[in-house]
Amino acid sequence: MKPDRDIIRTRPPSCAIRLYEKALRAGRIARPDLADAPCLTELALLHPDPWDDTWMRPVPPSAALANLLQPVSREIDERLRLATALSRSLYPLTTVAHDDPNLAITVLEGVPAIQTSLNEATATATDEILTAQPGSDRPAGTLREALANARTAIRRGARIRHIYQHPARYSSTVRDYLSQVPAQHLQVRTTELTVERLIVVDRAVAYIPASADRTTALRISHPALVSYLIQVYEVLWAQAVPLAENHQATSLGAPVTAVQHSIARLLAEGHVDDVVARKRGISVRTCRSHIAKLMQTLGATSRTHLGALLAHSGIARAGHGGT
Repeated sequence: MKPDRDIIRTRPPSCAIRLYEKALRAGRIARPDLADAPCLTELALLHPDPWDDTWMRPVPPSAALANLLQPVSREIDERLRLATALSRSLYPLTTVAHDDPNLAITVLEGVPAIQTSLNEATATATDEILTAQPGSDRPAGTLREALANARTAIRRGARIRHIYQHPARYSSTVRDYLSQVPAQHLQVRTTELTVERLIVVDRAVAYIPASADRTTALRISHPALVSYLIQVYEVLWAQAVPLAENHQATSLGAPVTAVQHSIARLLAEGHVDDVVARKRGISVRTCRSHIAKLMQTLGATSRTHLGALLAHSGIARAGHGGT
């Protein structure tokens, strides 16, 4: 009789081992003595005495061990064969997997995961970090993380370029951050365009938002995609104004058209772009183009700044009833 595979996974209790030892020494053991150790017969360590049914005789340990290990060895052999078969089937494909472009885009969910990945990327930067940052201000905690990453990258010889929107020129937190980064390693420009967040590290990996609230991001390492994003960044950079220069447009004081007068009036009344465009019978894109020209004419640094300038310039009042 061969022991059941599940049985041999259970180690015999010490009391059963003592009874087996007792049987080996005496050459036999009475059946009633085995009431509390049924595993000895289940493991085939004992067999009935052929001459007297009231006694059990022990199986020699060497024979018992060989009997017990047989199913274990068989199971090990089966698993080794399975492992070998899987290796032969899948290992040749490991070189193919590296060419899968999907592996070059990783979804990062949650601000901690995004920040951890950014920290890891900037910690190994040795060439250049490019960033475009939306908005006119950034939380102090975010800038502390950015400052720590910038210092780490600079120690490794990396340079840093930042693109902010024009109102960031007047942000105390941004100014404080910039004052703590060595100027020879840092270039900063601002733009009037509405930019979305973009970070490129060593021209090898890029980060862009994947949700409107920026709590999900994409980590991109596909060379073609990273190269494309770098080209987008360079276009923004070429159009942006160095922080040390005056960013007012050269068209400051240019004539304001009748359409722009009417748009200015609607903006002063608090209407959003979509409503202004509908009231003037133009597309939202054209409307925003006129608004951009108004901002250039008045030297506005933001939409909020434009509203204040319109309130004091008289343009909105002059445009009342205009076409």
